[in-house]
Amino acid sequence: MSRHSTLLFVNAAHFFDHFFLLIFPTAALAIASAWSMSYADTLVLGTPLYVMFAVGTLPAGWLGDRFDRVSLIIVFFLGCGASSLLIALSNGSALLSVGLGLLGLFAAIYHPVGIALVTDLGRRTGRALAVNGVSGNMGLAAAAVLTALLADRFGWRSAFAVPGGLSIMIGAAMLVGNRTRRSQPATAGDDVPQQAPIPVDSRTQIVIFGIVCVAALFGGSIFNAVTISLPKFFDERLVTAADGLAWVGASTGLVFAIAAFAQLPVGEALDRFGAKPILCALLAVQSVLLLALSQATGWPALVIALVLVTSIFAAIPITGWLIGHYIRTGLRSRIMSVEYVLSLGMASAIVPVISFMHKNGQGFDIQLVLLAAAAAIVFAAALLLPGGKPRTGDAQITAAQ
Repeated sequence: MSRHSTLLFVNAAHFFDHFFLLIFPTAALAIASAWSMSYADTLVLGTPLYVMFAVGTLPAGWLGDRFDRVSLIIVFFLGCGASSLLIALSNGSALLSVGLGLLGLFAAIYHPVGIALVTDLGRRTGRALAVNGVSGNMGLAAAAVLTALLADRFGWRSAFAVPGGLSIMIGAAMLVGNRTRRSQPATAGDDVPQQAPIPVDSRTQIVIFGIVCVAALFGGSIFNAVTISLPKFFDERLVTAADGLAWVGASTGLVFAIAAFAQLPVGEALDRFGAKPILCALLAVQSVLLLALSQATGWPALVIALVLVTSIFAAIPITGWLIGHYIRTGLRSRIMSVEYVLSLGMASAIVPVISFMHKNGQGFDIQLVLLAAAAAIVFAAALLLPGGKPRTGDAQITAAQ
């Protein structure tokens, strides 16, 4: 299997990773109806998905440093596919939660293993990571649309069974290709020499680490809360009783699909202007839009949600760029692991919080105001970033979330 073919599989893995994580929020609407449950009670069944996704990240990173990363991506495809099929076969909430937990555990393989593999394989690392990031974002968009269509036409089980079967087939194809790769000699010129890092003083590294942690906690809460609850928001604010689940999925998918490409121009801008002005501008926009969205309904809600999600997706590369630019090489992997754990920890916590607030009558008018406050906190931290143009010559790594 060639380097290019491997990158295609890794990009597909990023697509499926986000796809699998976003099936349940849309499918929950159909499951609630089929099992005669409230949306809040159904949504909380998805907690194991996000808890195991967070718990599995550090072990996956440890495995990625000690075993063949291509083989681990194959395990990702096969494990996610099998878990998704188990969910489709579940006949009660207990088995559904077990299946979702397993899906989260296998999905956790991708980010610490897949992103490292992209940096290993990509001759132009920045471009390879950008394409990989867009692949993951398109998984978000496709999950909302396809889940709604499948659940509406064939029942919610098909929304898990179809992508699960496809994932297993891709994993099997990659397994065959990997055997070919191992039997062939390495091709000269595939390795990419890394640039020598520029020294950064310890105080600056500590400040960057602190800002990354704040962004992971509060920025992660914004990203996860918006992406998980957007189908329900559109269900309440955008559609009428006659529109149905398909329109909810189409609206959500449209927003994710357009926003998916936002990080490409941001990657170019980071190298020209540095992170501080870009991050501050995006967070200021997010704060205003979250407040506006808390009161919006109908078509204005769709437009505001589109701009908001675009600004959220645009910020995805920034913390990874900061780590790759200001943190010395020997600390980057550990700091990136801490960032993922904090961000994914917020993902696991946000589901029961949203469920609790809905159950107690605290809807999006309150939730979105709280998220606006979270954006303001990250904005305050971003003011401490170093200003001016970025240094040159350092090995830069942009995280594809």
